[in-house]
Amino acid sequence: MKKKEKAATYFQNSFNCAQSVFTVFGPEFGLSENDCLKIGCAFGGGMGRQQFVCGAVTGALMAIGLKYGKGINDDDAKKNETYTKTKEFFDAFTRLNGSFNCRELLNGLDMNNPEDYDKIIKQDLFNTKCKKYVEDAVAIAGEIIKSK
Repeated sequence: MKKKEKAATYFQNSFNCAQSVFTVFGPEFGLSENDCLKIGCAFGGGMGRQQFVCGAVTGALMAIGLKYGKGINDDDAKKNETYTKTKEFFDAFTRLNGSFNCRELLNGLDMNNPEDYDKIIKQDLFNTKCKKYVEDAVAIAGEIIKSK
């Protein structure tokens, strides 16, 4: 199963957007799927349902950090490379979806407002839009991670 499809399966099985994206990358960097699911959990819904940066985006950025990020014995060039790859990701995701902000991506609806949440459900936005964002994030991150 391809990463994009696996992430969509996670998402359709009650894991949030950040978990779904991060978990398809983490094991290739030595993290267990379970640890990835736990780490990614707080980032769903734009960080704990605060609807800031889309969770699919944050999940992808965590994966990019695993590949390129600066560790204890690394020089600052690793940090700069990570920031460059992060901008590359943001630019590509925004080109495809018009924003990287969770609320904007959900048509301005507030998932913490019961009336708006009902609209999100009735419009099936989690299964249509959010699933697409998860797949897009995996595809973009996958290309970035594949490169040098």
